[in-house]
Amino acid sequence: MGQDIRLKASDGFELGGYRADPAGAPKGAIVVIQEIFGVNHHIRSVCDRLAKEGYVAVAPSIFDRITPNFQSGYSAEEVAEARKFVANPDWAAMLRDTQAAIDAVKPVGPVGIVGFCLGGSIAYAAATKLTGLSAAIGYYGGAVVRFADDKPQVPTQLHFGEKDAGIPLTDVETIKSKRPEVEVFIYPGAQHGFHCDERASYDKASADIAWPRSMAFFGTHLKT
Repeated sequence: MGQDIRLKASDGFELGGYRADPAGAPKGAIVVIQEIFGVNHHIRSVCDRLAKEGYVAVAPSIFDRITPNFQSGYSAEEVAEARKFVANPDWAAMLRDTQAAIDAVKPVGPVGIVGFCLGGSIAYAAATKLTGLSAAIGYYGGAVVRFADDKPQVPTQLHFGEKDAGIPLTDVETIKSKRPEVEVFIYPGAQHGFHCDERASYDKASADIAWPRSMAFFGTHLKT
């Protein structure tokens, strides 16, 4: 369904990405921000799924500045390798590359953003700092709590697993207290990565609630 694309950031850097288009006229566009595992099979499948929902979906390869076309699976060794990319994250560069993706699909119509893991944090930061968005959704973004003093400029929704070993519920409560205007959902028993059906932490019951909730949110806020 999708195809590899090239994007150009405001500083002239060219990065790769993946784009999926719906069969009919698009309802809008959604930028999909990767986990630490790159624009891998899972992220491409999310784009394909969004295309079936009627949206143009584009996932920028935000690690291309470090290792072009990095993609990873979910074994313990692969997770350890992927974590090296976020030992000292360049948030400004990743946001520039995210803006490039937003700009690429703006002609389609209203633009939303959804991110997972690292991408969940970037989606939140994008809602506070970038232009051209109409809605933002973040799944289990561990750095959101660090950005919670920044107010989103667009409607924002966040999803967290109750049993996420990397995101304590105290962090989620801090986000809720600082940002009462943001929709925050906690999924009982769910771990980090609960939405990804390729990970051992996949929680179908939680994912089957979170995805329709996300689609309803985009359906409300991505209207021409």
